[in-house]
Amino acid sequence: MTLTTTTHLNFRGVARQALDFYQSVFGGEVTAATYGDFGMPAGVPGADKIVFGQLQTADGIRLMAYDIPGQDDPNAAATAGSTHRENGATITDRTFFQSLRGDSLAQITGYWDALAEGAVTVEPLAASAWSAGFGMLTDRFGVTWVLDVQAG
Repeated sequence: MTLTTTTHLNFRGVARQALDFYQSVFGGEVTAATYGDFGMPAGVPGADKIVFGQLQTADGIRLMAYDIPGQDDPNAAATAGSTHRENGATITDRTFFQSLRGDSLAQITGYWDALAEGAVTVEPLAASAWSAGFGMLTDRFGVTWVLDVQAG
């Protein structure tokens, strides 16, 4: 028996843009269906928004995305909460962070550089006591990512 967990990200009208951005970062294939594709009349506000979206890559990255009906807000980061460092601790009101762990610093650095476009850095990518590279950022869609290199 095989089980898989997949992060399901909820957005406020920007799921398609988020999926396109994550595809530019990680590669892979995007599948997306709108509310209209599932029968919502074309003239209804939100019919063009994503009811089912997914990014899947050959190396195992898988994200799902969804637009919350009636919740259009281009300032996704503001509606998702906040995360910052204070006195050596991470302070957040978010219920989760998205973690990405790789085998090498070069691999993680490439993803970091791509995710950092338009992001807020919580903790810069750097060597830490437990990893050759660890960093945290909140991307332009309000998702906080923890990137690190698997310890040897």
